[in-house]
Amino acid sequence: MNENELSKIALDVAFKIHKELGPGLFESVYEAIMAYELIEEHHLSVHRQRPIPVIWKDVKLELGFRSDLIIEEKLIVEIKSIEALAPVHAKQLLTHPRLTNIKLGLLINFNEELLKNGIKRIVNNL
Repeated sequence: MNENELSKIALDVAFKIHKELGPGLFESVYEAIMAYELIEEHHLSVHRQRPIPVIWKDVKLELGFRSDLIIEEKLIVEIKSIEALAPVHAKQLLTHPRLTNIKLGLLINFNEELLKNGIKRIVNNL
């Protein structure tokens, strides 16, 4: 399955969750439910809160930098539940694919009345 196919599945799951639960819950709730759906219903490999090291001058630094969801080692999903996405959130997500060599990332803010307004797609050499 390629990155775009995984992205479609992840977004379908996000829309399903948002339709059922709506905005206003903690990020951790949306993350747990998304992981459950992707693993149990779609049989995908999903890692939650995986540490992402930074390599500096051939030294691997564990900095407490974590990615919310990594799906099939091809897609990073960062989940927010905040009033509004700021430009820094997209910049942070752009850094994740560069550090992991993953080519596609989704930033999803569940705290929107219409979920489509809270989705940003970040591409890294796809």
